[in-house]
Amino acid sequence: MAETFQMVVDYARSNRDRFTQELIEVLRIPSISTSAEHASHVLQCAQWLKDHLLTIGLQRAKVLPTELHPVVYGEYLSGSSLPTILIYGHYDVQPPDPFEQWTSSPFEPEIRTGKLYARGATDMKGQLMVALKAVESLLKMSDLLLNIKFILEGEEEIGSPSMDTFLKQNKRLLDADIVLNLDAGMASRGVPSITYGLRGLAYFEIHVRGPQSDLHSGLFGGVVHNPAQALCELIAGMHDANGRITLPGFYDQVQPLSKDERELLSQSPTDEQHYLTQTGVQKLWGEPDFTPLERIGARPTLEVNGLRSGFIGDGAKTVIPSEAMAKISMRLVPDQSPDEVHQQLRTYMASSAPDTIEWKVILLNSGAPSITNLETPISKAFERALETNWGRHVVYKREGGSIPIVEKMQQILGLDSILSGFALPEDQMHAPNENLDLDTWAHGIETVIQFFYNLAILKESNNVI
Repeated sequence: MAETFQMVVDYARSNRDRFTQELIEVLRIPSISTSAEHASHVLQCAQWLKDHLLTIGLQRAKVLPTELHPVVYGEYLSGSSLPTILIYGHYDVQPPDPFEQWTSSPFEPEIRTGKLYARGATDMKGQLMVALKAVESLLKMSDLLLNIKFILEGEEEIGSPSMDTFLKQNKRLLDADIVLNLDAGMASRGVPSITYGLRGLAYFEIHVRGPQSDLHSGLFGGVVHNPAQALCELIAGMHDANGRITLPGFYDQVQPLSKDERELLSQSPTDEQHYLTQTGVQKLWGEPDFTPLERIGARPTLEVNGLRSGFIGDGAKTVIPSEAMAKISMRLVPDQSPDEVHQQLRTYMASSAPDTIEWKVILLNSGAPSITNLETPISKAFERALETNWGRHVVYKREGGSIPIVEKMQQILGLDSILSGFALPEDQMHAPNENLDLDTWAHGIETVIQFFYNLAILKESNNVI
């Protein structure tokens, strides 16, 4: 088996340039899921991936429609008694705005100093191609002793709105032992990581209204409560001086961090200086009883994402605005739920809003938090693959962001996910000049090959998968 394994790795190394060119080809497709004008490009990307799955040797691949953007499904089935890995990925990307901040065109990939610059290079077309190229290498150079399935969606960047229905309708098709999801990243360069927790999301708009129309601030200032001021006061009251959220009952369902878990998280190299460097702020903020890494991944948050009210053009216009709006997001941890925090926000507004204004709260988007079991043999096989290929112990982390599909697969398919990946903190995902470190990317391909071989060894030794 060792000789065959080396042949597979050698194939991946000798084809690295071609792999890179194929990644560049799919990066040129502007598969922006949030924009209706790019719907044809999303479909084009789905078709490209379907064709590519067949090219690399899968037995079957097809584009399956959903309520919005299609899902690409593919499979290579070696035998019913073998473990089945469902590989998840998404092929949609964020809009590239603002264009003027890009050094090169976001959809004309460019390699500079060992990095590939393009929208989607790291989130997540580059990570998706890690899995594709690892599977190709195995299929071309060995008898694969696994069942492989792919599910590639085109809606992750807009919250996966069609995936609930799709997963429910295709439970039998997607039957597997575990999901491999490379839509995460490394704690830092050369530090392999596994994400075992994801925060959920509840995203709201708060609308506050006062007078029927904008008013002259000289004629009516002092007798009409300014909606913008009222909204700012309400938002300011949502945190106390220590950064704790004041919504009634907000922390009632929050799982406390155990001593063992705090010790596990403390092994990460991500310290306070890391966040100062990444953000450029002078000082960090937040709950003083928790480390920055704990606040990021294991504590809930409430953030203002946008504000709109009154006159914001050049020059002066003396008005009392008739209305004000804020976009508020909450990141949730186990065992919080979007429905519960929605009610807590409404309760806060009902008790805190003055009777001089009218208000309403609109829930725009939501997703539940998730925790993954790290102790399964398959998870341990991936951990060993990381440690073998990177030469150091794995760092475990809770991710501050949300990946809705992980919780959906838990609840609908009954499948945990191995959530990892080879993106680096400095890769600028979602930002101008998004990039992918090509050496790290190539090393990631070899890591996934090692993972598949670890599973084959498990099967041969009759260990329980």
